[in-house]
Amino acid sequence: MSLDILVEMSRRYGADEDYVLAGGGNTSYKDENVMYVKGSGTALSVITGEQFVAMDLGLLRDIITHEYPSDMSNAEQEAQLHASVMASRLPGEEEKRPSVEAILHAIFPYKFVLHVHPALVNGLTCGKDGESKCKELFNDEVVWVNLTRPGLGLAKVCHGLFEKHEAEFGDSPQIIILKNHGIFVAADTVDEVDMIMEYVFTTLESNVTDAPDFSDVPFDKEAVCAIAPALRMLYSDDGKSVAVFFTNKTAVSFAADEKSMRPLMRPFTPDHIVYYKDEPLFVAYDSDLSSAFSDYEKRKGFKPQIVAVKGLGFFSLGEDIKEAERARLLFLDALKIAAYAKSFGGFSPLPEKFVTFILGWEAEKYRSRAISSGPAPGRLSGKIAVVTGGAQGFGKGIAEAMVKEGAFVAVADLNFDGAKATADELCDAYDAHSAIAVRADVSDEVSVSDMISDVVIAYGGLDILVSNAGVLVAGGLGELSKESFDLVTKVNYTGYFLCTKFACEIMKIQRRFAPAYMTDIVEINSKSGLEGSNKNFAYSGSKFGGVGLTQSFALELAPFGIKVNAVCPGNFLEGPLWSDPNRGLFKQYLDSGKVPGAKSVADVRRFYEAKVPLGRGCEVEDVVRAILYVIEQRYETGQAVPVTGGQVMLS
Repeated sequence: MSLDILVEMSRRYGADEDYVLAGGGNTSYKDENVMYVKGSGTALSVITGEQFVAMDLGLLRDIITHEYPSDMSNAEQEAQLHASVMASRLPGEEEKRPSVEAILHAIFPYKFVLHVHPALVNGLTCGKDGESKCKELFNDEVVWVNLTRPGLGLAKVCHGLFEKHEAEFGDSPQIIILKNHGIFVAADTVDEVDMIMEYVFTTLESNVTDAPDFSDVPFDKEAVCAIAPALRMLYSDDGKSVAVFFTNKTAVSFAADEKSMRPLMRPFTPDHIVYYKDEPLFVAYDSDLSSAFSDYEKRKGFKPQIVAVKGLGFFSLGEDIKEAERARLLFLDALKIAAYAKSFGGFSPLPEKFVTFILGWEAEKYRSRAISSGPAPGRLSGKIAVVTGGAQGFGKGIAEAMVKEGAFVAVADLNFDGAKATADELCDAYDAHSAIAVRADVSDEVSVSDMISDVVIAYGGLDILVSNAGVLVAGGLGELSKESFDLVTKVNYTGYFLCTKFACEIMKIQRRFAPAYMTDIVEINSKSGLEGSNKNFAYSGSKFGGVGLTQSFALELAPFGIKVNAVCPGNFLEGPLWSDPNRGLFKQYLDSGKVPGAKSVADVRRFYEAKVPLGRGCEVEDVVRAILYVIEQRYETGQAVPVTGGQVMLS
């Protein structure tokens, strides 16, 4: 079926960032008297046949020749146009909203139409000499369309140009290039669409003298980690926001100073306005960020989504990671266009009057809302968290539960491959940006500092530290070596200290810019931190020490709105800590004779289950409930919460 062919073409172009960003672009197919056009708010890269809108082709074409009363305002015309387009939908399609360019698709007399906004093409469309260069490179093969308001105005202009082209050359054009917008390509087969696009790209590439360079450059991580949490709070003081840092060779060249930034201070295309408004905020590293944000908002009526920091790079801001990521992708696109435009006479942004129109245009607002919509928020919606020891066991379960509740989670572990596997699983199951993997040795100060920096660079701040990484080496006084004792202490006790030391600095910055904002540090302790453990003194001592750290940290950090609590699980009998056949505690306790009379691992397990009044080992779900409690409880800090099935009861 031709609709299947349309889906294949749409997905192929939609998945290629050289052609399509943030779900933009649209496609269509005509079958006798019906046109199937992409629905507004859907992404080409994942579109299905059901997401195309079936429309009456004749009714759409009639809209072009309809004459409006001379005294009708533009707003009234747009309203009537909208009603006419909606009335062109076939029965059963009433719940779908067609692309804003549906009328323009309809006037092409070819079966397939592809509309995309490649940065390379827009280097030409946004160049001062774009029109003359287009004529020079493509002669009469391309129809150039000067800047025109989208909707009916654009469709009528193109209709007139089509008639003129047909009168002069005997056929309708297959390529139209729109100033400050993009390109339409039409043909009766997808193969021909592909050949035309390849021809356009090859021609433009051979005439580019200045290309963008997105290669990595070194940057000041300390500066990023000082700025990102502040920007995040300024964008949304309830913490429901993300700040993503990005830089590269071209980005640094534009961010060098105000003069260099000038090409990027005005939007190039309507898509740039839709996804990051019309103007970045440019600041120096030592600027008063609060004043700069406030001044921008007073002047513009909204907060900036792109912040350029002189000599450093850019931050994209959003209410969630998807919004921030879309803003980042579209601003990177603007960087490319600005670089390419140098080959076509220099940059030519959208005029102010046109920008104002797009900012208020109802159809574009719908498109932005539709693409922004997502699942219902969870109990940790928008929170940024680190879970150390997150590659397996309790840590993996905690990370998954937090993502499920709406948090963005950094899975940190010395076993980076395991952390990566866990993060990938979470991204596949929930959202592509819901988790990242970070290599971290919690006993090493540099490694922990890098861990926190990586999280801030990825998400913009930190709301929750779950200090879960730990080791257990059992043995009596005559058996345990000093090396084993030091290892347990270094990971369980010193590691908790180091993670808290670096995490709280980010949390303090956030509090400074949002004085009511509260954050959390949660240590995953143990029932062995509440009572001694026979022939397990290294572990128990480190956990008793962890409770002491928790109480002391709570006192020191309370003035900064940082709550510090410990969760003390009972035995997680299903996890690798206990069940690993070679190194697990069942095996260790059997070998060390800790369980009198035990002849097998099964005997050891039954012994420990019998110690619990509720008759089972602790499970991940039990621990997660306790974590959620201490996070949601705004009036609790310095506590060690037992989750032991009654095995340990507080007195």
